[in-house]
Amino acid sequence: MESVEMNALRDACASCVRCPLGQTRTNPVFGVGNPQAEILFVGEGPGEQEDLKGEPFVGKAGILLDKMLACIGMSREDNVYIANIVKCRPPHNRDPLPEERQACLPYLRAQTKLIRPKIIVCLGKVAATTLIDPSFSIMRSHGVWYERKGFWMIATFHPAALLRNEGLKRDAYGDLLKIRAKLDELTAKKEPPEESDGKAEEETEK
Repeated sequence: MESVEMNALRDACASCVRCPLGQTRTNPVFGVGNPQAEILFVGEGPGEQEDLKGEPFVGKAGILLDKMLACIGMSREDNVYIANIVKCRPPHNRDPLPEERQACLPYLRAQTKLIRPKIIVCLGKVAATTLIDPSFSIMRSHGVWYERKGFWMIATFHPAALLRNEGLKRDAYGDLLKIRAKLDELTAKKEPPEESDGKAEEETEK
């Protein structure tokens, strides 16, 4: 269930006209998933189907993303949150322009602050160059971990790229395994140690 703050942010996004994309959209695409998720997946922006429905990743790329998440025991309903760099569809599904990204980033930053994920996964080049490094190369640096402002960040291929080039799926699967392993590692660190049954202390005293 979304918090009052997240609902207010969603409402603000719905009336936003900070850039021209706000004038051509059908629906803003705010985000979907568990608002207390430990992993935040970030794409570039809505496509046609997302614009019509108001939800990220609902077309063919969304179906593939759901399958990818299922491979590592995750789903948008249970344990991840999915958002985009820009909340409104760029015309003809082009990449969002730098000024459009900058206008919309405060919404993503606010979402991230409310969700407080341990891991941020950039889906594709646009998300990675916006959040990790402007010179990021998805082909060279996918699957590499970065630590930024208390978050663990990693980039992998956008599902749409995998639909265009199935040869990338093996590398993408390897990235997913790294994400699962990192989450397990971080989760294990915060678990309290098991309580002793007293036997070890008894043996030490003998």
